Amino acid sequence: MCGIIGYVGAREASALLLDGLRRLEYRGYDSAGMAIVAAGGTRIVRCEGRIARLEERLDAEPLAGQCGIAHTRWATHGRPSETNAHPHRQGKVSLVHNGIIENHLELRSRLTASGRRFDSETDTEILAHLVDEALTTSPGGLREAVGRALASARGTWALCVVHDEQPGEIVVARQGSPLLLGLGGPNHGDPAASWENFVASDVAAILSHTRSVIDLEDGDTAILRCDGVEIFDAEDKRVDRTIRTVHWSPSVAEKAGFKHFMLKEIHEQPQAITDTLLGRISLESADVDFGEARIADAALRKVTLLGCGTSWHAALAGKYLIEGLARIPVEVDLASEFRYRNPLVGPQDYVVAISQSGETADTLAGLKEAARLGAETLAICNVNGSSIARAAQATIYTHAGPEISVASTKAFTTQLCVLTLLAIHLGRRNGKLSRERALQLLHGLRAIPEAVEQVLGQRATIRILARRYIHARDVLYLGRGLGYPVALEGALKLKEISYLHAEGYASGEMKHGPIALVDETVPVVMVALKGSGYEKVLSNLSEIRARGGRVIALATVGDAHIGDLADEIIMVPDVATELQPILASVPLQLFAYDIADIKGTDVDQPRNLAKSVTVE
Repeated sequence: MCGIIGYVGAREASALLLDGLRRLEYRGYDSAGMAIVAAGGTRIVRCEGRIARLEERLDAEPLAGQCGIAHTRWATHGRPSETNAHPHRQGKVSLVHNGIIENHLELRSRLTASGRRFDSETDTEILAHLVDEALTTSPGGLREAVGRALASARGTWALCVVHDEQPGEIVVARQGSPLLLGLGGPNHGDPAASWENFVASDVAAILSHTRSVIDLEDGDTAILRCDGVEIFDAEDKRVDRTIRTVHWSPSVAEKAGFKHFMLKEIHEQPQAITDTLLGRISLESADVDFGEARIADAALRKVTLLGCGTSWHAALAGKYLIEGLARIPVEVDLASEFRYRNPLVGPQDYVVAISQSGETADTLAGLKEAARLGAETLAICNVNGSSIARAAQATIYTHAGPEISVASTKAFTTQLCVLTLLAIHLGRRNGKLSRERALQLLHGLRAIPEAVEQVLGQRATIRILARRYIHARDVLYLGRGLGYPVALEGALKLKEISYLHAEGYASGEMKHGPIALVDETVPVVMVALKGSGYEKVLSNLSEIRARGGRVIALATVGDAHIGDLADEIIMVPDVATELQPILASVPLQLFAYDIADIKGTDVDQPRNLAKSVTVE
């Protein structure tokens, strides 16, 4: 949600900033803008719509200078428009902002009463007024003024500020919204860029220029100049933050010949799963090794899994896995509800936050609340150094690599892999999972990448299937047991990228309402894999067929009974029940992708959605 990049150095900034914005497009946005500071002051170009429109504006109105900030906005306060686009300006101050100012109405009222006039509907413009006010009423530099301005604000921010009279300096601040610094240096391959520094909300924006980054902490402010950075903590003390090296290659973000990033990422799942399992499976001890991540070994009263969207679906599967293999009670919470219901967690409880980006605002807030209540905390996420990873006592990374498409695919299947490993680990710790059963599952996990390849081999068949159903207006997804979260995720994928209405239900609930929707115009996707409850699934299929419904069934290879009860069948390799969600998710991803692609929607950047939801 929204994207920030800033640059100060020896090169012309506008082209670098524009390139960085393109690399942030996957996050979702509805307007874009750029401010360049040079000797003559600051010039701003903004527009509603795509970055291509901003590029056209810049071709017509070139911005020259070696220091600048740029932004892609996803509307929260105020409609998408050029006026509401960032950067915002007041006096000699220009700034960009990710996050939410919760007391914006109170601040706007005070500032208006003091004679200040607002041009936009955004909460961000308030910050520009506050910084300008701080500069005019109290002595000190730009960073000090930013600190005084933020002292009266409540909410979250990743903030970058420039001043007309300081063309070689960017002041930044972070509170609850991701922001990192990218460090250049004399060893940069381009001599003209021997000294330069970057700031960004996502490492993808700067990875083609540097792999040395510093993750800012909440409460930090910093000054970027071409020859270095200064960082100050929440107590305004000069601090040194850890420099980490990013090992992702910029080429990873290329489409590699696929039409969309989503299709590429679906096909990357065998490798992503292999990378996630690598070094963690010990067949000799029939156990799981999470390396330096310290996983709770003591007797646990309860495990609580937190997530939003796709990660919540993974958490639902995690409940079945942990309860089934480790026999520990598990609660699954929508992270957006968790801290508002006065949750009952504390010592001897284990709270696991699941997030692809590690920046999901609701999940981060829930994790911090659990820690405040005394629970042990664990993060499952994909991004090293992310906010959730740093807030948790331990982290298990999924190693899925960059996921560019808004609709999550490989992040979901690798989350399922980690949750399976976690369930095995906990079961072996408390003695509830036998060595023999653990070995069976671990061998099965090692074979999963090849099984996913087999499912991907059915791509042509699934696309033909998708063509038959592109005119459906509603689709039901049903599953029982571990098939239920698969059904929910399959429905979410379809609605996210094709804009068709789709709903997932536990198949046992079908007769408690959803069956009223079934007729010949409503396809029903049934997760009908062999295992516990299989006979009841067949009964559900018979009931659907009796009411004229058309059935698309996910079935286990070798199933001799499903043919008479389904109109269409997608076969999935036969694996242990606990591993079925990983495989069953893949054909549903392809089905959703193909319907969206055939319909011509914006698959990688579906309307109204953002990749990383960093505000509540």
